[in-house]
Amino acid sequence: MVHHDTPLLRSFRIQMRVVGALLMREILTRYGRHNVGFLWIFFEPMMFTLGVLALWTATKATHGSSLPITSFAVTGYSSVLLWRNCANRCALAIEPNQALLFHRNVRVIDLFLARMLLEIAGATMSFVFLTVLFVILGLMQPPQNITLVMGGWAHLMAFGVALGFIIGALSERSETADRIWHTIAYLLFPLSGAVFMVDWLPEKFQHIVLILPMVHGTEMLRGGYFGSMVKAHYDIGYMMTCDLVLMLIGLYLVREAGMRVEPQ
Repeated sequence: MVHHDTPLLRSFRIQMRVVGALLMREILTRYGRHNVGFLWIFFEPMMFTLGVLALWTATKATHGSSLPITSFAVTGYSSVLLWRNCANRCALAIEPNQALLFHRNVRVIDLFLARMLLEIAGATMSFVFLTVLFVILGLMQPPQNITLVMGGWAHLMAFGVALGFIIGALSERSETADRIWHTIAYLLFPLSGAVFMVDWLPEKFQHIVLILPMVHGTEMLRGGYFGSMVKAHYDIGYMMTCDLVLMLIGLYLVREAGMRVEPQ
């Protein structure tokens, strides 16, 4: 009995090939073929995290608890880079790549996916490499619950992709959306859970900060990493609901943007 590929499956395979080609183009355009080349994918976020860690350590800054500063910084700043860079790279991504949309199989969503996959890969490799390196050097302890760490990271990835779709599509309508997003991103950074644990806050502020979806992901990641050393506050149902709602909004806006800019 012969099974034929369904149109949906063929479309999916074509899209994967398109995204793969755009991903390679993005790597070459952004990092070039010289020096360390594509290794900058994770060197870039790694250097940022190391820079923050060095600054924090040099100034003897306290983060309000007895948690190891290296583990706290790596888990915090890696999580911020994951969702923030996804949105940053999608902002104003359509116009410079508009010529590619004349290819029959290239869509606006492919441009966004290629850029976000690059950011996710870079942030993930950086986080894993720094964790393994510091564990070997004795500066960090291994994660207590790897499943929780992966769950928190998966939520932050989904949140970053949804945010990337929304910011990317809105910035196509107006450059003002990009400027507003960068302002919001700076304001969200100190509220994202990177520099504090929710349990350290007064109870009335805990409820407010837990409205932000990325806080749940950071708390879950740290809950898995530090185990019984911390009391993590996160709601998996709330995380999944936020990711789903934001993803649907993002996909709708991307579809709308595609109808305006893709050749008919």
